[in-house]
Amino acid sequence: MTDDDCFEDALIGSSIHLRRGINLQVCHSPGVTPSIVFIHGGMGNHFNFRMQYEFAQNQGWEVLAYDLAGHGKSSCYSRYSIGRHCRDLGRLLHKFGIISPVLFCHSYGVPIGLEFAQHHQVSAMIAIAGGTHDLAPWWEIPLMKLMAWGGRYLYHLPRVQVFNNFLSTSYRHSVMERFFAENPIPTDFDAYKARTYALTKNIIDVC
Repeated sequence: MTDDDCFEDALIGSSIHLRRGINLQVCHSPGVTPSIVFIHGGMGNHFNFRMQYEFAQNQGWEVLAYDLAGHGKSSCYSRYSIGRHCRDLGRLLHKFGIISPVLFCHSYGVPIGLEFAQHHQVSAMIAIAGGTHDLAPWWEIPLMKLMAWGGRYLYHLPRVQVFNNFLSTSYRHSVMERFFAENPIPTDFDAYKARTYALTKNIIDVC
């Protein structure tokens, strides 16, 4: 992605071939260190961090955001684990020459960031709503399975998406409308599979 593309829209990004069979949707903007790397949560995508990404970019920091495998426009795995996501993160940082970043993690991205930080140098970590695995509430796995069913059969319907957005917040603003437009509830199964598989199997494996 060129600097002109970033100026047009900081979050458009491009597909990057990471390894055999895996392409990740990535947006990167050069700048000063420490670099800030955004890791979104389960069923999300890199657009979740639009406001934070654009703010950091305007401050002159190097920033990187991407869709986790199985999410957004990135490739899918046949089997998901925190370790696989960590290895993807390591390859991305190596590709862009990023050393000791600040990891900005949300939800499912938090265990990925924590596991990565155990084996690699990071400058800092921002962890938001990171309860997962044994810390997750009892109802989360059944909820993910229910939403996976909804994602396959209901969320394809635009009115269902609109109704869900209304349940999320009654506040109406152009910023919120853009957020909902860029971050719809997934309608493919892999985003749910990635989340529920990691929760039910408690899989970390080696980063």
